[in-house]
Amino acid sequence: MAMKRLLTAAALLAASGLVAGQGAAADDAALIKSAESAAPAAVSSGAAIHAMDEKGTMRTLREGKNGFWCMPDNPVTPGPDPMCGDANAMEWATAWIGKKEPPKGKVGFMYMLAGGTDASNTDPYATKPEEGNNWVETGPHVMIVNATDMMQGYPTEPKPDTSKPYVMWAGTPYAHLMIPVK
Repeated sequence: MAMKRLLTAAALLAASGLVAGQGAAADDAALIKSAESAAPAAVSSGAAIHAMDEKGTMRTLREGKNGFWCMPDNPVTPGPDPMCGDANAMEWATAWIGKKEPPKGKVGFMYMLAGGTDASNTDPYATKPEEGNNWVETGPHVMIVNATDMMQGYPTEPKPDTSKPYVMWAGTPYAHLMIPVK
């Protein structure tokens, strides 16, 4: 249920890039390959693979064996954005999408090694660039989520240098560390 809620809400938040908006003719093998590109093969090869169609119906393309989940690129977003995360990251993302407090004491980790859809650095719910929402361009990165107390010393300014680690959504319960990998 949490996964379905996350995916349905993510479809409304295109800037999050958490879902694949593929049509019925999409090839599952290509979707799995896209999803696996988000993380190192040692992680993605054993991860559950989830995809969603344009109507918001989620389906599991492959069951997982290692506690990670991956989703393929969302072709309607401007950049490549397949994503993989651990169970704690899913709980954090579900809280973010549901506008609830993130779970206490559960630091999560996400991979977006193929890149990330551009997003507001200050508004967790912005869906497009607008005056004052500090839209940033992100490349390949990893994220540490739900570790707000451990991010002291990392830049929190609204318009960060995205080539270096920085805090996205600083000052919100969904603040997370963005760590570029290229």
